[in-house]
Amino acid sequence: MESLNEIVTRIDDFVWGPVMLILLVGTGIFLTVRTRFLTWRNLGYALKSTLSKEARTKSRGEGDVSPFSALTTALAATIGTGNIVGVATAMVSGGPGALVWMWISAAFGITSKFSECMLAIKYREVNAKGEMSGGPMYTMKKGLKNKTLGVILAWLFAFFAVVASFGIGNMTQGNSIASALHATFHVPMKVSGIIITILTLLIIVGGIKSISKVSSVVVPVMAIFYVICGLIVILGNISNLPSGLAMIFKMAFSAKAVGGGLCGTITASMMSAMRYGVARGVFSNEAGMGSAAITAAAATTDNPVRQGYINMTGTFWDTIVVCTITGLAIASSGMLGTTDAAGNLLTGSDVTIAAFETVLGSAGGWLVTIGITLFAFSTILGWEYHGEKAFEYLLGSHKYNMIYRIAFSLVVYVGCTQTLSLVWNFSDIANALMAIPNLICMLLLSGEIARNIEAFQPEIKKKSPSKHS
Repeated sequence: MESLNEIVTRIDDFVWGPVMLILLVGTGIFLTVRTRFLTWRNLGYALKSTLSKEARTKSRGEGDVSPFSALTTALAATIGTGNIVGVATAMVSGGPGALVWMWISAAFGITSKFSECMLAIKYREVNAKGEMSGGPMYTMKKGLKNKTLGVILAWLFAFFAVVASFGIGNMTQGNSIASALHATFHVPMKVSGIIITILTLLIIVGGIKSISKVSSVVVPVMAIFYVICGLIVILGNISNLPSGLAMIFKMAFSAKAVGGGLCGTITASMMSAMRYGVARGVFSNEAGMGSAAITAAAATTDNPVRQGYINMTGTFWDTIVVCTITGLAIASSGMLGTTDAAGNLLTGSDVTIAAFETVLGSAGGWLVTIGITLFAFSTILGWEYHGEKAFEYLLGSHKYNMIYRIAFSLVVYVGCTQTLSLVWNFSDIANALMAIPNLICMLLLSGEIARNIEAFQPEIKKKSPSKHS
């Protein structure tokens, strides 16, 4: 097993090397500049639209679910273990400065997310069952001028999306739930596996409508619950916050930073802070991956740009809000760089649990465990829809979706009972390979993205006449 593990780790290090990170963040920067920073300038409008009453109705245009449900289903897939475990992993491996690089990648990721979602709605189709089918594979097939390239990229994207749905969207999440429940409540991994498998199957059999029903309740509730608990921890350690923040910024940009004081003895360079911050940030908010665009295509809307704005706030909620809470809770707790009773460095959820326990006592561990369980379970639901639509695209028919749903549910059990590092690395690779065709497609269609966002500008000005563009 070890040799396979080593091979997978090496491939993972290669695909998430400098080239991939430059491509991901670079595409975000290029699109942000090309759209004249409109995604940033209109972030207020986008957040307001997301929270409006209208976003919860299906009054404008056509689609399967409301704009808000489309966002929460996409968020179900993105707000996951990355926000609890991923942030901790990034800060242990890349130093606390990794948090700054998560913010930087998210700022440009907002435009990537807008672009992929807007295009997915523009090029979506209605399948034989009368449901919306869309996502980067349809954008590539219909939107790219070079049809051969479009078909090849679309097939590759859909194939890697199916693979990723079993990895990042399924096994990794199941593993996180089972490990957390086992560590905190001593629930046997197999028992967790059976329960999660049954629950997953019960919900996903109903397709997007039942997934979005569960997501639009669970996602906002769990995010608010987690943010409140995190804020309590930060306030409890408020005296450490200034030095924690100073350390985060110092270690984000120094060539060879050695953590002292609050950060234990973590040694990390700016390069590793950048690498882990960007990789874990992207893993968490999935901007540029193209996955959220599959769900966005199910939204009821009369204009692709309008829904693009609503969906792009996913990156904001995920990274700027939820990941920041985890990062600051860890940085102010003094638990980074500490070891357990056996002398091993605390990593992953253990760091987050230790941070929450500094203020909330043993209840902190329970709260993080409940958070991981809810976050990860909702991710399984959201990703099932992504994978199913990619599977439907590959087979050219919706008839086999039920087979996919059953197989997907059974794989959850495997994830709950397998070793972690192999599953994480495997997921990471599929994720990177999914992003490449999507990024190429967005770069090729960047002119179209810029034209569409410009054309929608008068609509936004109508809503806020006092603002000048």
